[in-house]
Amino acid sequence: MGLQFEQGEVLLINKPYRWTSFDVVAKLRSLIRSHQQIKKIKIGHAGTLDPLATGLLIICTGKFTKRIDEFQGLEKEYTGVFRIGATTPSFDLEKEIDKELPFEHITVEQIMEAVAKLSGTYEQAPPVFSARKIAGRRAYNYARNDQEVEITPRLVTVSGFEITRVNLPYLCFRISCSKGTYIRSIARDLGVLLGCGAHLTELCRTRIGTYFLRDAWEMENIGQSLFANDELTGS
Repeated sequence: MGLQFEQGEVLLINKPYRWTSFDVVAKLRSLIRSHQQIKKIKIGHAGTLDPLATGLLIICTGKFTKRIDEFQGLEKEYTGVFRIGATTPSFDLEKEIDKELPFEHITVEQIMEAVAKLSGTYEQAPPVFSARKIAGRRAYNYARNDQEVEITPRLVTVSGFEITRVNLPYLCFRISCSKGTYIRSIARDLGVLLGCGAHLTELCRTRIGTYFLRDAWEMENIGQSLFANDELTGS
């Protein structure tokens, strides 16, 4: 028997680079509707990933869409790369570098001191280029139209922050954090603490709770993955 999409399924997907989370949902909805010849199917994702990020998306279908909030509340883990010595308005590569500062004097000890200050529970200001809603609109809609907005800081918990490699100006990292934590904001705050600016150049979500990227399906062959059992049974 194949997957029961209307009854409810939890799908682990590796979101490709430059796909939006909505792109993934739309593609899966189209495949399921076409294959099962149904007009409507409830489907949604449990936690947005930026277009420039890759990694684990949890997709819920049918009756399991009621569990989306449950999955969104789970701890997340990310790996990626920060570049120090340069800033961008979006804190990542969506926007071009707007300022460069000397970084050659920065020591590993200074980096580790900054990492320690960005660990634990504290109030974090989200990026203006984010999906946070302000007066019913996404913050990035204001930012992309050069409209100034004020976003209220949010209490977040960074339970693990490890620099896995230092190759200045690049810092490879692994971060475990609570719902609502923006890794781009950590990049900004790291740059402020070091006094040389920083931004995010790579990001991959590797874990959500007890769900891991290594178990996720790839979008390039998602149709075969979703309906493999149906083909085997001839249904």
